[in-house]
Amino acid sequence: MAKRAAPEVNAGSMADIAFLLLIFFLVTTTIETDAGLNRKLPPIEETEPPIIKQKNIFTVLLNGKDELLVEDELMELKDLRAAAKEFLDNGGDGSCDYCKGKKDSESSDNPDKAIISLKNERETTYKAYISVQNELVAAYNELRNRRAQELYGMSFTEMEANYNDVNWPGNKTKLKDQIEQIKLDYPQKLSEVQ
Repeated sequence: MAKRAAPEVNAGSMADIAFLLLIFFLVTTTIETDAGLNRKLPPIEETEPPIIKQKNIFTVLLNGKDELLVEDELMELKDLRAAAKEFLDNGGDGSCDYCKGKKDSESSDNPDKAIISLKNERETTYKAYISVQNELVAAYNELRNRRAQELYGMSFTEMEANYNDVNWPGNKTKLKDQIEQIKLDYPQKLSEVQ
């Protein structure tokens, strides 16, 4: 019997097929991006750092058991926002005419000098860390919303949404100046300690 030659597989177009599949998957795949936390680092200064009074620092500690210690007292997460707002809006030195706080001389002087210091341990869970961050940023946002409502008749979040809206018909330059004014009135000074 005669030997038959085994049929050959034409592999000439395999590279083309693999390349087309690669292009297909690259085009159709969506890549998730994390939003992250928006923080602005202070500029590097050659001069001596300013001296900050202890009463202008609101200390928040988060331990490895996700327990919250605020100003050396245990606190529930649900009470953190109100405590931070009370500290930021105190106006202890009388220089803040728009502050609605208690004007306690033992607490922060004004929102420009008030700093929130957050320290967490390595064992702290990510969920607890983010929850504390959210509450602290929400305190700033509520104060900014109130101030924007007083000055311009709309909330700070509405102002930012309008500024980011491409189709917003208003004056964007004026709106940007108003947003910057609100940020100057309640600057977000959130420090993370190692």
